[in-house]
Amino acid sequence: MTATEKVTLAITNFVRGEDTSNTELLDQVLHRDFRVLSSNFMGAPGVTIIDKEGYLSKIREKVFGGLPREMTIEHIDADESIAAVKLRLKSGENDFVSWNQLLLDEDGNWKLISNLAIVKALAGE
Repeated sequence: MTATEKVTLAITNFVRGEDTSNTELLDQVLHRDFRVLSSNFMGAPGVTIIDKEGYLSKIREKVFGGLPREMTIEHIDADESIAAVKLRLKSGENDFVSWNQLLLDEDGNWKLISNLAIVKALAGE
């Protein structure tokens, strides 16, 4: 597999893990220092930062996740041990734009280190 294919697989597993509330899959693909960063998250003012354990906890508690989304990868840029991915996600409730950064770990696996997201609730749907 090429680096781009491996990054695509990591991103796909990240989205699939969230969509199915599969915290085991998410734990495998998230770096230990993973962070979600969002400006105006779900309409709340300011910046929201969620660490890996907080993120997995919110998935377990069904605060978010568990809703299938359409995923479109708009751009992947992978170079040696770092990668950046821009993707769009859409569910029946929300529209997402996210920029994701990944690192190649010591075992040769791509892990998400950050997810910078804009989440907008869909009005009237």
